[in-house]
Amino acid sequence: MKLTIKSLLVGTTMLLMTTGGAMAESVWNRGANSDVQSLDPHKTSTVEEANILRDLFVGLVTEDSAGNTIPGAAESWTVSADGKVYTFKLRKDDVWSDGTAVTAADFVFAWRRLLDPKTGSEYASMGFPVLNAEEINGSKAKAEDLGAKAIDANMLEVTLKGPTPYFLEMLTHQAMYPVSKANIEKFGDDFVKAGNLVSNGAFTLVENVPNDHIKIVKNPKFFDAGNVKLDAVNYIPVEDRAAGIKRYQAGEIDSMNDMPTEQLADLKAKFGDQIHLTPELGTYYYIFKAQKAPWNNAELRNAISMVIDRDQLASKVWQNSMIPAYSLVPPGVKGYETRTTDYAEMPQLDREDAAKKVFDKLGISPEHPQKLELRYNTSENHKNTAVAIQEMLKPFGFDVTLVNTDGKTHYSYLEQHGDFDVARAGWIADFKDPVTFLNLGHTGDGNNYGEYSNKDYDALLDAAARESDPGKRMKELSDAEAILMKDLPVMPLLYYGNHNVVSPKLHGFVDNVMDKHPSRFVSKD
Repeated sequence: MKLTIKSLLVGTTMLLMTTGGAMAESVWNRGANSDVQSLDPHKTSTVEEANILRDLFVGLVTEDSAGNTIPGAAESWTVSADGKVYTFKLRKDDVWSDGTAVTAADFVFAWRRLLDPKTGSEYASMGFPVLNAEEINGSKAKAEDLGAKAIDANMLEVTLKGPTPYFLEMLTHQAMYPVSKANIEKFGDDFVKAGNLVSNGAFTLVENVPNDHIKIVKNPKFFDAGNVKLDAVNYIPVEDRAAGIKRYQAGEIDSMNDMPTEQLADLKAKFGDQIHLTPELGTYYYIFKAQKAPWNNAELRNAISMVIDRDQLASKVWQNSMIPAYSLVPPGVKGYETRTTDYAEMPQLDREDAAKKVFDKLGISPEHPQKLELRYNTSENHKNTAVAIQEMLKPFGFDVTLVNTDGKTHYSYLEQHGDFDVARAGWIADFKDPVTFLNLGHTGDGNNYGEYSNKDYDALLDAAARESDPGKRMKELSDAEAILMKDLPVMPLLYYGNHNVVSPKLHGFVDNVMDKHPSRFVSKD
């Protein structure tokens, strides 16, 4: 249920007053785009969840304030000459928030849990570069066969199935975090609840009130606690972006990672350099239910894509804060050639003429309309995008019905492979490599919401995962994207830009293409 502005204001006031004496503490009231589904590192998939988990846990490596990879739970590591074996030396001062040591065995336990098909992790594929990981997830190998071994309490040896250039950066992802075996065995699924959760990050969980706030406080046992300036962080879901801006202006929220773009000119005039519009490695796209008629027709999917004027979406809806997209992988990944749709360079009117021929062949016209249900999650920007596309499709014979739900419900529906025609989604890179995007089309991947499957596509991704030559690997990934852009089960619309609003009271908030801002590096006046 959507909260009113009044109830949110009251809630925030209560949060500030319950920090125990109150206003002397340094508290970042951090706006979030939606509520979370879970705080279990192995059962999360959204940016909002990742932001919180990044504060609660630390993987073998982690990120600095600019999104660069730095040592985390591991103080150092070595790599074999063939690039397949990593040996991590863990910090002896890395402990769980209950005071017990974080050990190599905790990582082995966590990764086996991630890959256990009973866990049902959408991000199980994150571990697939590790030897036998994919086979374990597919019930074709035993957990003990995983290429992750605890040599002793402070030494972890990881064997990969092939050289993986993004492996270290991949370890910053929440799916690869350690979890406490004792904590899970004690509480079962309730281990994620406030008061139960044991974590090893800069903060610990003290409150989780659905649709209201999540409160985390500084962890005095964190190995770098002496450099953590904030006493607490309140993550506050703000799906009504306009209401969020009012709360920001009133000082009730210190930052937001989105804004109503129809107000962008006024916001720039009012807030000046508090508006952070910077490039982001991400793609805003729509998904077709690839196995469902008539959306299982690639020719129809492409024709729909052709009549969507991305330039208009970028300029009119997003006020030029996003860029028209014709590939799933955004440009800018070093050594990679993006592959676009065949009509990317065609004038819009020519695209529409070509699309109409397809619609005519399929019997779709204003006189014989095709019904289409379009699902999107709450946000003025998503609504305005959906309405614009509804209007673009109408003259060609599409009767588009819009279905809006809150972000938590929307993504839960997609993850559970609910029935839909077309749905909105967005993907921000988990690491700076094309495969983080291209896995969205791999058969069986937990984030392949439209259940697309193509054996040739899968074969190229699988070959790239085994390829030791960097140039050949990138070529295989690029060829895979060419297949995806021809089949178009996912329809790229826009390349993301960051839309942060940041109070001048905050320091250490560094703009970066990954839009990652660990709270441990932020301070507040």
